[in-house]
Amino acid sequence: MFVKICGITSEADALFAVAMGADALGFVFATSPRQVSVAAVTDIVKRLPPDVVTIGVFRNEHPRRVVEIVQASRLHGAQLHGAESGQMVAEVASDVRLVIKAVVAGSPDAQRAGEFGADAVLVDGRNPGSGEPYDRSLLQEFPRGVRMILSGGLDPANVTDAIHEVRPWGVDVSTGVEAAPGVKDALKVRTFITNARRAAAESVEPLL
Repeated sequence: MFVKICGITSEADALFAVAMGADALGFVFATSPRQVSVAAVTDIVKRLPPDVVTIGVFRNEHPRRVVEIVQASRLHGAQLHGAESGQMVAEVASDVRLVIKAVVAGSPDAQRAGEFGADAVLVDGRNPGSGEPYDRSLLQEFPRGVRMILSGGLDPANVTDAIHEVRPWGVDVSTGVEAAPGVKDALKVRTFITNARRAAAESVEPLL
């Protein structure tokens, strides 16, 4: 189970999430209460273990600018959270190691998620970062064979049921583990990761 803690704004929150077992951290460069600067992210990233996946989150940004920011911040990848086309995804992917394309659950983009050519597709609600849940039955039309990262309205209390129901490749959380916008709650982060790992292990099909 790939676990990403998004909306990281401080070194303390980044290091704690990693210590609790997060696979990836997300840094928001798009307009948001969690928006961070290249300088701040660069300073945080250089203090992280090299095996932690670091992702910059963008929304309707020009592909060349995405690449420039990812490279300047020394991040591993980019998450494109707007109306980016498959061509734009490909432009970013030509110079960025890992690309995640975000789509809205139940939308035409979600139904054709495999056409973007991204390494994984994150499925969110209509209001990213709001922490609002959505009807997970909308995920039934998501194409098979595409790595799905489940997001939108997740928190420590519901992540177990969400994983059991959807069986995604990964989960992503931001608002659901915050004490305030951009400030993580240590207990929520720890509980979310613990519950996600346990639910993933319980969801594995037995061989016999």
